[in-house]
Amino acid sequence: MSFAELGLAEPIVRAVTEHGYTQPTPIQLQAIPAVLKGGDLLAGAQTGTGKTAGFTLPMLQRLNGGKRPAPRHIRALVLTPTRELAAQVGESVVCYGKYLKLSCEVVFGGVNINPQIQKLSRGVDILVATPGRLLDLMQQGAVNLAAVEILVLDEADRMLDMGFIRDIRRVLAVLPPKRQNLLFSATFADEIKALADSLLNQPQMIEVARRNSTVEVITQKIHPVDRDKKHQLLAHLITEYRWFQVLVFTRTKHGANRLAEQLSKTGISAMAIHGNKSQAARTRALAEFKSAKLQVLVATDIAARGIDIDHLPYVVNYDLPNVPEDYVHRIGRTGRAGATGEAVSLVCVDEHGLLRDIERFTKRDIPREVIAGFEPDPNAKPQPIQLRSQPSGRRHQPPAKAKAKQNASAQPAKRGPRPAAPGAALLSRPAANAHSRKVRSGER
Repeated sequence: MSFAELGLAEPIVRAVTEHGYTQPTPIQLQAIPAVLKGGDLLAGAQTGTGKTAGFTLPMLQRLNGGKRPAPRHIRALVLTPTRELAAQVGESVVCYGKYLKLSCEVVFGGVNINPQIQKLSRGVDILVATPGRLLDLMQQGAVNLAAVEILVLDEADRMLDMGFIRDIRRVLAVLPPKRQNLLFSATFADEIKALADSLLNQPQMIEVARRNSTVEVITQKIHPVDRDKKHQLLAHLITEYRWFQVLVFTRTKHGANRLAEQLSKTGISAMAIHGNKSQAARTRALAEFKSAKLQVLVATDIAARGIDIDHLPYVVNYDLPNVPEDYVHRIGRTGRAGATGEAVSLVCVDEHGLLRDIERFTKRDIPREVIAGFEPDPNAKPQPIQLRSQPSGRRHQPPAKAKAKQNASAQPAKRGPRPAAPGAALLSRPAANAHSRKVRSGER
């Protein structure tokens, strides 16, 4: 079935075709007709399957030809968890709506708010925003949500994980009761369904793939290695196999900076992107990576949301994520829109438990391959990950004895959340840490 057969108008189909797409993806086949009908929608699909176009295309059609918004008013609101994802959604709206007389603005924190206020003063058809900056604009009277016709929550699972639920509820409180609500998510966690119950009105539910699935076109591989040889192994793989456009995930912002510096010293062009970087630095790094001027982009999970490159060939887990769902999100950066991709994970003895969790979650065994010259020490003992890398948020906790020794010999940390009690659940999402996760991420 073609995009035209889904009921989309000719100007939208023309723009989509010019962008290189002729056949809708499975999520688009189901979501586009559902949104065009005007009802609420709860949609889940694997990362990289085209869910952004799944709501962008029908939203453009429903808004086209309508009354122009009044000053400071908007007609459609798209909320995203990160700046990069907001920018990517905004680019999609502009691309697919190039032949329509609809306006679109993107607002997020980390940049001067005054130009955003000036643009919103004229009224905007579609506003793409991160929750924190939207609240800032609302408090200053720069935007009025009383005329919103369509609300979209994109990457809703990540917004909940980052602690944006209170901000979302503050936004919902000022929206008109009569509107269309669209909730899109890469995964379908139970928390998402709970949010849907309170937000959506008799929604149509779409789940293209099970919540723990990984894209089949992605080749996955594990390289066992000692923890202190990881950066050397990564440099070897990039150089030996002439990898280019490599997206590397680290557990912490400090780890991202350090790895980018180590790779640069070996002659591999690399930059880090995370919440502590200025928006200008993040935008420049992302632009150079997308244009293939930069060989390696080292990122944290939060900053990588919104990296949308159709033919990104390589994703590397330098550190395994502590939450299995994040593994699915990470490797979903490659293998997008039906293209093939390779996902490589460098796993040391400390991460064997995390690897078991990932394989149990995805219901598949990931092949192992030891690289000659980087064989792991069979006698190596695991170290608590929290002590080694000082991460924040949901992490493996050190044993009680090690934790007590650490507390006795070290000064209390000045930043970050208080360590969880011994035996705390690995995958829990305590409300007490929600705000600190959001602040540490740098996302507003």
